[in-house]
Amino acid sequence: MSEATIQEIEYAPGKVLSIETGRLAKQADGAVVARIGDTMVMCTAVLAREVREGQNFFPLTVDYREKFCAGGKIPGGFIKREGRSTDKETLSSRIIDRALRPLFGDNFFNEVQIICSVISADDENDGDVIAGVGASAALLLAGAPFDGPIAEVRVGRVDGAFIVNPTIEELLSSDMNLVVAGKKDAIVMVEGEMDEVSEEDMLDALAVAHESIKKLCQGQIDLVKAFGGAKTFEFTPVGLPEGVVEAVRAYAADRLEKHILMPYSKETFYSGISEIKAEVVTHFLGEGETAVAATEQGWTKSDIKEAVGKVESDVMRELIMRDGRRIDGRGLTDVRNIWTEVGYLPRVHGSAIFTRGETQVISSVTLGTGKDVQPVDQVFDTKDKSFYLHYSFPPFSVGEAKFLRGPGRREIGHGMLAERALQAMIPSQDEFPYTIRINADVLESNGSSSMASVCSGSMAMMDAGVPLRKAVSGIAMGMISDGKRHAILTDILGTEDHLGDMDFKLTGTRDGITACQMDIKIAGLSHELMSKALHQAKEGRLHILDIMDETLAESRMDLSPYAPRLTQITIDSSFIGAVIGPGGKVIQGIQRETNTVIEIREEDGVGIVVIAATNGEDAEAALEIVRGIVTVPEEGQDYEGTVRKVEGFGAIVEILPGKEGLLHVSELDYGYVDNVHDYLEVGDKIKVQLIEVRGDGKLRFSRKPFLEKPEGYEERPRERRDDGGGRGRGGDRGRGGRDGGRGRR
Repeated sequence: MSEATIQEIEYAPGKVLSIETGRLAKQADGAVVARIGDTMVMCTAVLAREVREGQNFFPLTVDYREKFCAGGKIPGGFIKREGRSTDKETLSSRIIDRALRPLFGDNFFNEVQIICSVISADDENDGDVIAGVGASAALLLAGAPFDGPIAEVRVGRVDGAFIVNPTIEELLSSDMNLVVAGKKDAIVMVEGEMDEVSEEDMLDALAVAHESIKKLCQGQIDLVKAFGGAKTFEFTPVGLPEGVVEAVRAYAADRLEKHILMPYSKETFYSGISEIKAEVVTHFLGEGETAVAATEQGWTKSDIKEAVGKVESDVMRELIMRDGRRIDGRGLTDVRNIWTEVGYLPRVHGSAIFTRGETQVISSVTLGTGKDVQPVDQVFDTKDKSFYLHYSFPPFSVGEAKFLRGPGRREIGHGMLAERALQAMIPSQDEFPYTIRINADVLESNGSSSMASVCSGSMAMMDAGVPLRKAVSGIAMGMISDGKRHAILTDILGTEDHLGDMDFKLTGTRDGITACQMDIKIAGLSHELMSKALHQAKEGRLHILDIMDETLAESRMDLSPYAPRLTQITIDSSFIGAVIGPGGKVIQGIQRETNTVIEIREEDGVGIVVIAATNGEDAEAALEIVRGIVTVPEEGQDYEGTVRKVEGFGAIVEILPGKEGLLHVSELDYGYVDNVHDYLEVGDKIKVQLIEVRGDGKLRFSRKPFLEKPEGYEERPRERRDDGGGRGRGGDRGRGGRDGGRGRR
């Protein structure tokens, strides 16, 4: 057996993460198995030795996969094999990617692939943050040129106490679920959801996370040392030729500054930048027949264009830090103009348009029943979702023509961020027993379409009549920094996101934060800068909520006429079988008779019946039938029944659905009754009193209490008769009595 090197790290009191290397996957450049409890994740890193010809970007690929066999499970479905990545796997891959990517230098273009596979899964510890630590350790062992190591932890809070890497069960009672990635000296990535926590609480959570991150980073360094050191990885830096940026700056900086200071629109801004690039290329390479492929210094067309981009970034950043002026003329804390509209789509159950500057999202809400839940079949989670948001980013939203594909990683990530932002404000199934689906379609994009999706999604649900606890808005914050000067930007444009140093998305209500996502491109954020960004974001969030409230301040009282009406009641769980009936016969009959859809389930020993109908009359009719089935008849109570059968000895009367009993001939009238048919026919509605519930559940009725008693008539004591007594709760219809059921007095 191969000798393994194992490093155990106590990252929080009583909590240990172990990292092992040297046993598995030794042909990878770096390979480790990271473990907490019985959850183990194998992480490998492979680095290409050569850069592909003509490549001008850093090709980093991170794949996190959860195989069902790790938890002793078999996948559902027909194929019985894991297919494309689940949303959970995609989101976990993105979190690792976003933490690592900024730590590689701008001049490193070699391909890097990281694969994290959950090979053992317990019921307590999720594999996602374990994979973040393992991926960093694998890169360290491979000798990757990145500014690491990094580590990831999850922070929860239960009863006011922070918990690092809480168990899956602890998360159920936690008011935050925050994944934090960082180096020994700085936090580099944050993502999570919270239940209206304050800015101060979030800062405290980040501080707790960073203490554990420092220990996990040092543990990785100790592992590499114990293993005998990292591999040596040599690469040739890819960068612009010496002098080209300075030459372009001298020629084009003033021209770029004038263009940036012009009145802004996305189309004119980018077309103007393209014209400047073409002008600079012509200046250095000439045009027409006299144009050359490269200057005497060897500067090519692509070199010059890239240099223009770097100078553009420097000019824009300097304007912001020196003058506090952004490319569209706003101040640092200004939010772009906003307009909103609800109810734009007449046939959907709820809709809203949210437009902020040149970013526009239209959201539609569909209300469904329990049959519309999104099934979840994953290693660590199998709970079906009754609320989900689907985000789409078509190419026309940025003026491009591309093939329409399925949702990519970015769309899945943005959609999940918006879903998390709204999740805490969704009413419980007891309050609002609907499945809720939001479609957030981006129609225009120039900065933070995910935050616009939160705003439009919140308004669309209120338009649909979903009783949200509170409205939710979102805003994206940015930052420009040169190490000494810092500028925090509210509501960033796409260009400010691309050329800036931070993208910090925050969502929340008037009372607290509900979700966040932060990516940072510099060494890290100080506590002071983080606090400033959080409080500046709160001001912007409240400003947006004010505008949203002007359009729709609270949820509508009525649902759309096209939405199903759901009525929910609870019943004793012992009656679930009676409502369903043998082979579903009873419930199917109710649905056909009342034109409804009925769902029934058991939760915590209680039966829950949900009736979906397009109008109140059908819902009430189905409700009455169900109530009849679950109602226990009581002696002495009066009922209006329907005659179901007429015999010589009396009549079978149904007082409630499935509740039948015998109206004996002796209880049909005062005096002698010669022929029951003279009194009753099948289908007649009559009033009866329940006079006896026998031990076997059979029911006996009397019609006499509703008739006028003849003068001088004396009632003889009722005798218990063995004549069947009808059918009650599960009882069988019986025959009995003297002479075929006729009785004499």
